[in-house]
Order: sequence, then structure tokens, then C-alpha cells
Amino acid sequence: MLTLLLVLLPAVAALTTGLLAVLMSPWWWCAAGPALLLAAVASYDVVQRRHSILRNYPVLGHLRFAMERIRPEVQQYFVERNIDGAPFDRDTRSIVYERAKGTDAEDPFGTELELYRTGTDYLVPSMSPRPVPKEPPRVRIGGPDCTKPYDMALLNVSAMSFGSLSGRAVRALNEGARRGGFAHDTGEGGISEHHMAPGGDLVWEIGTGYFGCRTEDGDFDPRRFAEKAALDQVACVLLKISQGAKPGIGGVLPGSKVSREIATARGVPEGRTVISPPYHRVYRTPRELVRFVRRMRELAGGKPVGFKLCVGSRREFLAVCKAMLEEDVTPDFIVVDGAEGGTGAAPLEFADTVGLPLTEGLTTVHRSLVGAGLRDRIRIGASGKIATGGDIVKRLIQGADYTNSARAMMFALGCVQAQRCHTNTCPVGVTTQDPRRARALDVEDKARRVQRFQEATVRSALQIAAAMGVEEPGDLAPGMLLRRVGPDTVRSHGELYAPLKAGQLLASASVPPSWAGDWNAAHPDRFTLR
Repeated sequence: MLTLLLVLLPAVAALTTGLLAVLMSPWWWCAAGPALLLAAVASYDVVQRRHSILRNYPVLGHLRFAMERIRPEVQQYFVERNIDGAPFDRDTRSIVYERAKGTDAEDPFGTELELYRTGTDYLVPSMSPRPVPKEPPRVRIGGPDCTKPYDMALLNVSAMSFGSLSGRAVRALNEGARRGGFAHDTGEGGISEHHMAPGGDLVWEIGTGYFGCRTEDGDFDPRRFAEKAALDQVACVLLKISQGAKPGIGGVLPGSKVSREIATARGVPEGRTVISPPYHRVYRTPRELVRFVRRMRELAGGKPVGFKLCVGSRREFLAVCKAMLEEDVTPDFIVVDGAEGGTGAAPLEFADTVGLPLTEGLTTVHRSLVGAGLRDRIRIGASGKIATGGDIVKRLIQGADYTNSARAMMFALGCVQAQRCHTNTCPVGVTTQDPRRARALDVEDKARRVQRFQEATVRSALQIAAAMGVEEPGDLAPGMLLRRVGPDTVRSHGELYAPLKAGQLLASASVPPSWAGDWNAAHPDRFTLR
């Protein structure tokens, strides 16, 4: 036996040496390594319990998840047509990009839209066009109780908070607003150093969290509010009741995201979770809302004060109108946000089903104020997918005095509609707090783009209005906007949304039957849908 071992030992040693040499060879690992790795993955897939598809199709099942991950990019870049894509189609995004870059936003060979499709809108050109104004008009914001009115541009930056946007994005927007002479809504996240540094006009928006003017327990702090409202850059103050993307719900900002900068802007402790409730503490009834508007204007030293909402019930808004009449107090402006959504991330059910789209919400507010005899005291702003000159003209016809844009301004900053805004992984540095990603956004370059986009879009709106025979935007009329409501039927906006006469709701004998139920049920001391 010993003799046999002595004979075999050299052979075993040689075999072992050869085997080790093979295992240590990079060529062997190149050939066998992937196979071993796949075998290990397959073994894990078979025993794991989370994904049924991997248990039945180990290894191959991962291809399904990989394809699902890149589906949005494949859809956007290789599948969708120019008139497809949501929330904004490729044609609309291209117009914004081209105007922001200062290049021609023109296309040859006619429209790609299906003009005979039900729901299509048409603007009515005139056989007698007018000259295009050399200077864009401004809208005076300031009712009878306002002592420091503000002249608003036809297109402004809509609400986007620092925290949702990177500091560089906020600076670029505000610098663009300063250069172009239009306003920049801060969003409800407070006034940050990024809003202040460039020097552009601000609309300070205040939500249910009262960021920048809150007490330690989250209530409204009148002293802090007065201090911030007195800043020269603050041109107007806006109370946010609700927003289009998520009307009726609040929000939670995890403590891990409350950096020093964000904590300073919002007036909250650094690193501590902050909750914005779905409701305001400062009012519970329409009358209390109106009274708070008056208090805000007094604390703001007479600057214009307004509120923003995504409209739901016409009856509730009429209750606010009755409270305005009884208190003899009106906001200087109201911003109507459409349920088309916006830059704020929201539960899909809210984004898809809650609130009125901008057309219905805007016409509801405009006609209610006209019927209550209040329209001449209040200016109306419209926000909700405003991206082109045609969008501006359409909203002015429907009752707005001016418009705001958020997502189109993001396109001007370089947004590619990746729809990763809530993940902190924005590929172009617009909606992220990651310094590495945010550094990709050059403030000087993007500020010029924002300015150019706003200027070109307003010019386009004025050109369209002139083609419709109108010299002043205020001369646009409901009959100038048509909608196809059937295969062979077209109706004007005035026919679809019959206008009220000034003060028509105040005389019971003249209230239209379609308004009588809501007007009679509306009460200045309660919000009710019944």
C-alpha cells in the first residue's frame, strides 16, 4: 500500500499543480466565470420568494425587468410620434427648446394634428388683422384696498419650490425673470437665498406649512410674515389653498432631506421631518378665508394678496364670492390651477381623478366673479400646461388676465421629461439636491434660455391675437375660440360656457336656472357640496 502511494504521489502532485494553474489562468475564468455566475444567479432565482417570474424563468426573467426599466426612454425616443407623448408631446417640447435657444420654432408641410377629432380647439383668425404691439402689455394687479399694485407680465414662472428644484435651477429661473421683467412664484417652500441672489420679482407663495412664516408648532406667525413680505423683491403674496397635481392633500418632507439651506428657507429645524397638513389653520369658512386675505394685505403693507386653488365645487367658490360681498373684501388676484397636474409629485389617483381641468376651473371662477359683480376688482391668473403662445391666447379668451408656466420653464432649463423629479436622480440637474447632478446646470446659460423662451412665447401670443384682429389682449372674446364637439358640429366657447352679465347673480329674478341651485345653496359661513 505504501509503495502504491509513493508511486501515485508525484502524479497527484502534478495533477493538482496543473489544475491550480488552470484555475489561476485568466483564460479559464473568461470561459467558465460567466457560466458559474449565471449558475449562481439561477440558483438564487429558484429559491427566492419575492418574484414569481424569476422562480419559473431563472436568469431570463431579469430581461423582463431590464426592458421595463428602459421602456420610458425607448417609448420617448423611438416609438412616439411628434404629436404623441405625455404630459407634453414632442412638438410642444421642441417649440420650447427652440425658443429657449433662440432658434426658429417653425415647421414645414402643415400640421400633423387630426383637426376633425372631437375636442379639438380652433382660434378664429380675422379678415382684418391688426399690427402686433411693439411692447408686450402688462396686467395691473391691485384692487381697491391695495396700495402697492404690481404690473404682471402675460407669462410668468409658476410655483416650484427650492427643495423640489435644485438651487441652481431656482437661481436660473429668477435671473431669467429679472432679465425679462416677469415674476417668479417661489412655490410653498419659502424664500431661499437662491430666490434672492439674482434679484428677480417674487410672488411669495404660502401653503399649509406656512414655510418662512411659521411658529414652532407649525401655525401662522404674523411677525415673520410681515418681515418677509416687506422684502423689496416680494411683489405679491399668494395663499395656496390647493394645487392641480394634488388638491386636498398635504405632504411630508423626510428629515434626511431637510438640509441646512432648506431648513433656513422654510424656517424649520434642520434634519427634522416636516409635515404639511392638507388643510389651513387660519380659516375654516369662506368668511374666515376672506378675512385672512385682508389681514395678509395689512401685514404685507398694502402689497397685492391673492389665493390659488384647483377648482372643485362651483358652489364652494360661490360661497367665497358671497363672503367677499358681505365683508366688502376681495383678493387682488386669484390663480386657477388646472387638474392637468404640475411639477409636484402626487398619488396617481389624485393626479388622474381629482379636481377640474383648467378650462372648466377657469371659466367657473371667471363667470362666478362676473355674476357676483366682483370681476373688475380681481385679476385672474391661469396655470396648467401653458407652453405656447396659442396656450396663452386660449386662456385669456377663457377668462384669465395672465398666465403662469412651470413645466415649460423646466424645459427651458433643459428638462427632458424623464419624469424622475421625485427620485432625486434628475439627469439634467433641475429637480435634484444631488450636488454632482446639479452641477450640470449652468446658471448663466439657462437664465438666458428662460428669458428667451418667455419673450418669444409672449411675442407669439401677441402675433396670434393680432391675426385674430385684436390689438389688446383684453379685447379677446369667447366667440374667438371654437371647439369641435362632434363629427359635424363646432361650437364657440361662448356657446359652451354661456357668459353671465356683470352682477347678474345679485338679482334673484335674473339668476340663470343652471346657476340658481348652486347660488342659492352657497353660504358665506360654510363650505359644502350639498
